[in-house]
Amino acid sequence: MSDFHGIIFAYGSVKQLGELVNSRTAASLPFCGRYRLIDFALSSMMNAGILDVGVIMQRDYQSLLDHIGSGKDWDMGRRIGGLRLLPPFGLPEYHKGDYTGTIEALNAVSTYVREAHAKYIVLLQGNTAANIDLKAVIRQHLDTGAEITAICTEQTPDYRHHRYVADADGFARSMIFNQTGDGDGVASLEGYIISKELLIGMMDACAASNHYHFHRDAIADYLAAGGKVGVYVHRGYAKRIMSLETYFKSSMDALKPECRAELFPAERPVRTKSREDVSTYYGEKAFVRNSLVADGCIIEGEVTNSIVFSDVRIAKGAKLNNCIVMRGSEIGENVILSAVIADKYSTVAPYQTLVGSQKLPIVIPKNSNI
Repeated sequence: MSDFHGIIFAYGSVKQLGELVNSRTAASLPFCGRYRLIDFALSSMMNAGILDVGVIMQRDYQSLLDHIGSGKDWDMGRRIGGLRLLPPFGLPEYHKGDYTGTIEALNAVSTYVREAHAKYIVLLQGNTAANIDLKAVIRQHLDTGAEITAICTEQTPDYRHHRYVADADGFARSMIFNQTGDGDGVASLEGYIISKELLIGMMDACAASNHYHFHRDAIADYLAAGGKVGVYVHRGYAKRIMSLETYFKSSMDALKPECRAELFPAERPVRTKSREDVSTYYGEKAFVRNSLVADGCIIEGEVTNSIVFSDVRIAKGAKLNNCIVMRGSEIGENVILSAVIADKYSTVAPYQTLVGSQKLPIVIPKNSNI
């Protein structure tokens, strides 16, 4: 799809994720046993044939670099074009604090956007767990002749979000800002197809007026001036990970077959960094129920309703329920964990008990010893 160029926003740490983003961005959060959140955006681009993609970063992106590499796992490791990782290009004004909004992030890499050889730009958020059929979005965008198509969901996010209210013709009549619950219209997933010419015009206008927000400043002005924004509704599972509670709930949702079917449909595979590992070993008294367990683990305890990443050790007598245990962690003998997120390479000594809740799971930071 040479007429389409992808940009993924992966710069946000999302402070509500707490210790999980101390040294990584939200887009590089481990998810569902072997993936990172950004895998969904990269795979959605790949499945639509969009192989020229830029990933906007700002800081704490070492984890993202290690995971994405050259982009070969998504068929984007190319000598010309392909995947490009975009820090702020050394501009000092873009190293002061976090980007205020999407338009500021785009202006930080404006040279890249202007030099993209494409008629349309596809924008996606890197911290969204959703397998979006971008081929269908592109078809609708071209069929309707819209200059902007907004990707939305009928599900209600649990964070402040924007909503589009569309007429019967599928074009937005109005936009509602900062919603915290159900309301008119459909919720924006903050994914778009937009003509490159229009996007550059919005970037320049916002830069000249010291405006930073794509929705409040650029899209709202475009709608007010009579512009047409098409609304595409993604019908499958979709959660933008904006808090610790949402991350935990979305991870637990992945244990439900119907949610997994929507996140990982056979016709739109989700690729990730390939890892070769041995099969998981289950001890004689191991008990595992309704859980996702990756390769390379040694399981000798009980695991229920949990997600276990690769190279995890769970000792005899340990009991885990509603837990997320990330790569390389070790859970000692007779440990009891409930509603706990153990970040990578953490260790829980024998006979410890930690009990959290779905709304407030306990987080064991990366490389910690408890």
